[in-house]
Amino acid sequence: MQTISTARKKIGIITGSGPEAGLDLWGKVLRASRKQQGDRFRGDLDAPNVTIFSEPALGLSMELEANDSAVWKCLKDAAQAMAQRVDYYAIACNTLNYYQPQLEALQLPATLISFADVALEYLQANRIERIALLGARPVTDLGPWSHYRKLAEHVDIELPSAAVAQRLHQLIYDVKTVGGQVAGIRERFSEILNALESDVVLLACTELPLIPLEPGTKPAVDVTDLVAHKLARLANTY
Repeated sequence: MQTISTARKKIGIITGSGPEAGLDLWGKVLRASRKQQGDRFRGDLDAPNVTIFSEPALGLSMELEANDSAVWKCLKDAAQAMAQRVDYYAIACNTLNYYQPQLEALQLPATLISFADVALEYLQANRIERIALLGARPVTDLGPWSHYRKLAEHVDIELPSAAVAQRLHQLIYDVKTVGGQVAGIRERFSEILNALESDVVLLACTELPLIPLEPGTKPAVDVTDLVAHKLARLANTY
């Protein structure tokens, strides 16, 4: 008779900006966990213990500077509630990971798995020294509201021009509204990707991996997938 292990670590996902990004992260965690367990995976009882907290107001993060107080209150409340149920948690939004220092200062009983930290681990493990960075405007401007500023200390970063950054920001809004499957969205994203010079492109936005790439489009590194693999490894520890 199969038994459930109650000793394995529990993980959490905070989502809402947008909710599909949380579903995407969860699905990738499930697939990564199954792959990591290999022949030891027996089905449902070996799936990770996952708690999802979806807060629509976190969508205000697209204009983070203008909505800082409201966003931080929502995120803090979600993290405090989540931390009572899990050992590790991630925020399915690259922009919201800006609040990593404030969340860590709360000294919650659960550990935040930061998107930029996981991306940096990947870059250093693969000895990558130059990347292109794609994401929402608060991320790609590498200003005071960008969670990815820390990467500039370790790698050379190619950023989209101001005009392209604005097109990309609107593209992300459109994915949130109509999804990533619309042909026009795929074509617009492919144009942005193919115009980049760097060999390695980081998708530092949880909406961008929801867009199927057109044939011949430059490949990109999905930071959501990197985080999912790390969460799966943690979920399978005792």
